[in-house]
Amino acid sequence: MSRHVCTRWAFDLGTWTPTLPQLTQAVAAIQPEERTRLMKFHFIDDFLSSLIGRLLMRKYVSVCTATAYHQVQFARDVRGKPYWVRGQSEAAEKQPPPPLSFNVSHQGRLVLLAGITTDTDTTGSEAADFGIGTDVMKIEYGGGKPISDFFRLMKGKFSAQEWSYIGRPQHNEPAQLKAFMRHWCLKEAYVKELGVGITVDLEKISFSVDTTHSLVEAVSPLIGTTLRCNDKPMDNWHFEEHLLEEKYCAAIAFRNCLPQDHARFEMLRFDELIVKSADAAKLDSSVVDYCKEALLKPHKSDR
Repeated sequence: MSRHVCTRWAFDLGTWTPTLPQLTQAVAAIQPEERTRLMKFHFIDDFLSSLIGRLLMRKYVSVCTATAYHQVQFARDVRGKPYWVRGQSEAAEKQPPPPLSFNVSHQGRLVLLAGITTDTDTTGSEAADFGIGTDVMKIEYGGGKPISDFFRLMKGKFSAQEWSYIGRPQHNEPAQLKAFMRHWCLKEAYVKELGVGITVDLEKISFSVDTTHSLVEAVSPLIGTTLRCNDKPMDNWHFEEHLLEEKYCAAIAFRNCLPQDHARFEMLRFDELIVKSADAAKLDSSVVDYCKEALLKPHKSDR
């Protein structure tokens, strides 16, 4: 199996309080139909998470394909999953951009992008048949009831082997919660690459997590996790498990590909996500009005 170039980017929303000029710049960079989607969010937290996710995708495609930032276009498949619309430029005809796959996830303060691409000289439909999925979870439980009750409700979502690991005698309650979130992250990353969402029989998707080390930030990522579906080994899938700070775990699922290296997520700043347009001074006043309205949205903490 050939090795591919993997990008792992993260953005911490806790480090960014958007000004009106910054938000206007960001919103102007995304497509009009995406602005419509974003405005449907009730809370500013969700609005900003999704906006940053779109900027991460735009930057990734632009960097990987040498497409001008403001010319990158996305569409959605029948399941609503975003994909890059390849352009028909003269440059692309002379040297077609490499195949690539990317996925975005966000929860709490963190927004992640994982992307994978081949070297530019890789050709053929088989070489292009690869994909990536990612997920991030905050390791916390706020359900109000005892965590044992929550686990009982989720019993049908995990295999017996997975529950055996989650409930190991040496695991106290925080360790059980962390083990639960690790497995949920892996399942989400897997089904997100498939594009089916959590609609499959999750009990038949059974992970054996890497136990060579504890999942801590210092040794992240762990790369020894394996998968069985309907008791069949899925040898064409590979996984990374990350810990981002103490409260966030993340997983990356690689289908038919192996990353060249197993690196940590790189934290980006807002100014690294934006490329200023030559027409920045000519922004449509409707974009400014849109951003003023978005900034009036409540924070989740206001509930």
